[in-house]
Amino acid sequence: MPITVKEVSTSKELRAFYKFQNRLYRKCKVYVPTLDMDQRNSLTKDPALKYCKRKLFLAYDESGKVVGRVQGIINPRYNDYYSLKRVRFGWLDFIEDEKVAQSLVEAVEKWGASEGMTEIHGPLAYNTMGRQGMLVEGFDKMPQANCLYNYPYYVDYMEKMGFEKECDWVQFEMDPQQGLPEKLGRISKLLMEKYELRVLKLREIRKNKELKEDLLKQFFALYNDAFKTVHNFIPYTEEEQKEIADHYFPYMRDGLTCMVVDKDNKLVSFGVSIPSLSRALKRANGKLFPIGWFFILLAFIRFKVVDLMLIGSAPAWQSKGLSSILHTVMEGTYYKLKLKSAISNPQLEDNNAIKVWDTYNKEPYMRRRCWIRKIQ
Repeated sequence: MPITVKEVSTSKELRAFYKFQNRLYRKCKVYVPTLDMDQRNSLTKDPALKYCKRKLFLAYDESGKVVGRVQGIINPRYNDYYSLKRVRFGWLDFIEDEKVAQSLVEAVEKWGASEGMTEIHGPLAYNTMGRQGMLVEGFDKMPQANCLYNYPYYVDYMEKMGFEKECDWVQFEMDPQQGLPEKLGRISKLLMEKYELRVLKLREIRKNKELKEDLLKQFFALYNDAFKTVHNFIPYTEEEQKEIADHYFPYMRDGLTCMVVDKDNKLVSFGVSIPSLSRALKRANGKLFPIGWFFILLAFIRFKVVDLMLIGSAPAWQSKGLSSILHTVMEGTYYKLKLKSAISNPQLEDNNAIKVWDTYNKEPYMRRRCWIRKIQ
């Protein structure tokens, strides 16, 4: 089947680009549709577009039907940070046809080479917080709303194209009703007393604009410091920080999110989890209106599954066991709410932070991969 790859240049082609994913997976029972509005904004309004170079490509069959898509990205901040020359691919989706996959990857690769790049890797977004990592295990599971899904044949095609594993992210599923280990509760109490720590209530933040702004600055300074050794990490710009805060802050609620501060209101540790939106988005089927908004709103009120988004501590506090405070607060909330499941966000398999889940009985949920190869 002849395949034509064309760079997106019109609003009609952009629309076809962000709608293709939901069309490709419309018969998949576990796929979580993305909101058209979110897809469009990520392609046109993301703050990272101010410093990233990118190209959008669509693949067409001989009848003119769209059969695949991909976005090529060159992030100069990433390349400078790691002294590399890499082009990344993201938003990669295609029908079950190896030639389509190859044509899309080659389009990104050719563009990257013209810009002086020597390696190609992905799937990755503009920065660390975006949707990244090709699914290689857990195809029968429903992904979190902020995670990618793909068919198993993607993996076969990547291997046939000569890509190798750069890194893997793993996810776990835990039973929130298994209870908190007694030891953690004791440690949490001792640490709170010894260091004069307290859990900051979100209502304190929401009613105090100055405190909110200061805390958000502290949060991202802590985040950038705590995760700077994580593979593929890129520090966030101020605009990116604001965009992330505006997107996620409204979803946070006491008990599901825990921010620990010292006596001077300096943030020392944080844990963030939110109600799972996966089933709500599936019911919305990519549309916020006329009724998709209602399913999403309902998911914040009635939920039995939570997504474990982030957990971290300031470097100076990382050896003091502050995670015990986060677990005591958050697991206590999960237990009271009688939640059925807690699913961890993707975490690098060689990151020592994943050992924090060893305290609990857990099951593997999904595994995701970043692929890499030399530009040919």
